[in-house]
Amino acid sequence: MEEKVVEEVVELIERDEDGQLKEYLDALNISDVEHLIDELPQYAVKFIDTLSVKRAVNVFRILDFPTQEKIIKKLPGEKLAQLINLLPPDDRTSLFSELKGDAVKKLIILLPAKDRVEALSLLGYKEDSVGRLMTPDYIAVKTDWTVKRVLEHIRKYGKDSETIDVVYVIDENGILLDDIRIREILLANPEVPVGELTDNRSIALNANDPQEEAINVFRMNNRVALPVTDDNHVLLGIVTVDDILWIANEEYTEDMHKIGGTQALDEPYLDMPIFGLFKRRIGWLVVLFLGEMLTATAMAHFEADIAKAVVLAMFVPLIISSGGNSGSQASTLIIQAMALGEITIGDWWRVMRREIISGLMLGLVLGSIGFLRIFVWTLFSNLYGPHWALIGVTVGVALVGVVLWGSLAGSMLPLLLKKLGADPATSSAPFVATLVDVTGLIIYFSVAVMFLTGVLL
Repeated sequence: MEEKVVEEVVELIERDEDGQLKEYLDALNISDVEHLIDELPQYAVKFIDTLSVKRAVNVFRILDFPTQEKIIKKLPGEKLAQLINLLPPDDRTSLFSELKGDAVKKLIILLPAKDRVEALSLLGYKEDSVGRLMTPDYIAVKTDWTVKRVLEHIRKYGKDSETIDVVYVIDENGILLDDIRIREILLANPEVPVGELTDNRSIALNANDPQEEAINVFRMNNRVALPVTDDNHVLLGIVTVDDILWIANEEYTEDMHKIGGTQALDEPYLDMPIFGLFKRRIGWLVVLFLGEMLTATAMAHFEADIAKAVVLAMFVPLIISSGGNSGSQASTLIIQAMALGEITIGDWWRVMRREIISGLMLGLVLGSIGFLRIFVWTLFSNLYGPHWALIGVTVGVALVGVVLWGSLAGSMLPLLLKKLGADPATSSAPFVATLVDVTGLIIYFSVAVMFLTGVLL
């Protein structure tokens, strides 16, 4: 947003030039008005109230929820009623699902009886289900209708539909039979029954499916809209790609937060109260801290060995950080692959086999570098003593074991969590790193005991 535009809008507001402000805002693109609200949040209500109702709806539906909530609380009653009534059902449901109970009740009262029933029906589905995303505004036709009749039906009711790119074919009981792209209808003979244009290869979502699954279906089938049915295949509504993109963005943001070892934020970072940030971060930090305390327990178990060969302690950070890094890499790669639908739980053996090979290769490279480091230092000092070669082998072999274990743990944990019904993103990089830190120490000192017993231990 250009600074000049912001300055001109502020000047119009300060001069109380509401008429000119309306003309100015109406000349901007919807996205420009949204950026203007981001730049001047204190005037958000003013902008929505000034815009014509239809443009206000189009701007309001692309705002983030915290901004929508602030606008709802201060927008004049008449404009609020118009706004809520004209919001598409799916956007209205999304808004209602975020608001608290009392606020929802006040807004639902503003709706006509028919829309009120529709809103309550959509809210009846589980919070993260496809049913919450769907809109009942679509074009449905019967198999025995001619193309000519279908086109007349579209002309009459198409303006109320969320999209007319696709027309849905149903039987007399409302069961979905197929969907037809509008292009096929426009190019067909007007007297041909629509049933002759179907191929019965439609793809549908179930209203109770998780929204995350809908994202994958859209991605794999390259659709702008998909029908939503119940368990009996009765057509209930449609979900459009704009809603899926919104949900995909929320899922991605939530996963990024979890991978970073924190709970997902439900509002922008700068708008989140400090105590809210504290609550979302402290839980994971305490869990990870308690996990890292096991590191001290592991080191205490090998205290006698460390006392005999203090040089072993010098490589502890090197060993555990290498294992943690390899585990974090593997975890991130697998979580991303699962999110894109590239792998499933059934692929666990293929994943394990690949990570065993990758872990060994990575470990051999790092182990060789570790051994080379000790060798080079020995040329210039007597830091590692006469048994430097055994120490080098110990570090090298330990690195191979720890990196291999880190790769396996990082790749298998997301799949295990998915199998148990949990979110794979919970196996975040910090969690994997903590797990590998503790087990990495056990591997390291076990290798040291194996190679150095009778020499330094």
